[in-house]
Amino acid sequence: MIAASLVLAACLFTGCSSETVRAASVKPDKDRKDAPDFALKDADGKLVHLSDYRGKVVLLDFWATWCGPCKIEIPWFMDMQRKNKDRGFDVLGVSMDDEGWEVVKPFLADLQVNYRVVIGNDATAQLYGGVDALPTTFLIDRGGKIAAVHVGLASKKDFEDGIEQLLQAPNGGGGITRAAMPALLGAR
Repeated sequence: MIAASLVLAACLFTGCSSETVRAASVKPDKDRKDAPDFALKDADGKLVHLSDYRGKVVLLDFWATWCGPCKIEIPWFMDMQRKNKDRGFDVLGVSMDDEGWEVVKPFLADLQVNYRVVIGNDATAQLYGGVDALPTTFLIDRGGKIAAVHVGLASKKDFEDGIEQLLQAPNGGGGITRAAMPALLGAR
């Protein structure tokens, strides 16, 4: 009983894997790599491409309904979505539940999740270097480049600080100028 409690506690604080938590700071522009594009369906069956979000700062969260640390972070992400959606920010959740929408839709409804969620798969995880732990969360700058990666349960402040840094970047991060922003957003 004690051993099971210790394992549960370890999962809650380190993520749903044996990997340790790696806090992430926002990388300099020159060290960022392109976030791989994907085409996945949302709860309404609409095809979602990560490239649809170009021009925005995106928090891309790989998670699952059975993951304890994910359940801690999701309300934070809902709050961040609410506070920053008018500033060029979006949260996009990628559920890695094998059962798909059957378990994800009721979970989202119970929490009243206010951001878009898609169902991912092993191929999507491989695009991002093999997502081996949940949650794994990527902060993506306005230019579509990965600015930070959080593996396991990170602090709310780490996410808020990274998002704020990307939102306040002189050119929004990723090399896009303010002058180019209207044209880029209009091209969507």
